[in-house]
Amino acid sequence: MRGLQHAAFGLKAGPEGSLALKGSSMHRNPSRPLSPHLTIWKWGPHMLVSILHRVTGAGLAVAGGAALVWWLLAIADGPDAYASFVEWTTWKWSLIVWIPLTWALFQHTLSGLRHFVMDIGAGYELPVNKFWATMTVVGAVLLTALLWAWILFGREA
Repeated sequence: MRGLQHAAFGLKAGPEGSLALKGSSMHRNPSRPLSPHLTIWKWGPHMLVSILHRVTGAGLAVAGGAALVWWLLAIADGPDAYASFVEWTTWKWSLIVWIPLTWALFQHTLSGLRHFVMDIGAGYELPVNKFWATMTVVGAVLLTALLWAWILFGREA
């Protein structure tokens, strides 16, 4: 493969058959890793919040979207379908879905606000970043607990 060139794409074969752009000085140094590996990074709350932001966003899109579509279809189908929807969604075991979905909503919202602040250039200092990442998780848990305490116990009073 040495000396092989493909003029249409501007590629030429480099050492060990790797392809590179003509005139490019790009090469791989075998003594360096391809990218930082998980064993190199020290795990921190800021990493957790970043991953949770993606996971909660996907979960809200799938589960929350399905619940929204179900609700809209129940409304469109009439009183019997809506009564069935209400019966299922207010069943005590449905809390297994609603409480985590509520937490995901608060986590994603608070994490989004944290990312917004970082997008304007603030909060990059490591201690500040770690503090607000931790507060994002704590805040989501507290807001979820407060909301569900009000839903389950506070409305009767």
